[in-house]
Amino acid sequence: MAKALVGHISGRDTNMLREVVSLRRRVADLEAEILRLQSRNDALSAAARERDLLDELQAARVLEPALH
Repeated sequence: MAKALVGHISGRDTNMLREVVSLRRRVADLEAEILRLQSRNDALSAAARERDLLDELQAARVLEPALH
């Protein structure tokens, strides 16, 4: 009976194998998309920080003459 169970568990179901391959491909695609989006987010965050710093510098220059 044990041999029958092992054969049933490890038997090759082509539909299941095809689905597993498809799911693994989908997971890999989603992981690649996550990396792309994280990279894009990092670039946008850096640009926003740079813009904020430039805005602060510009505001400081505008306020500076009034202080003298």
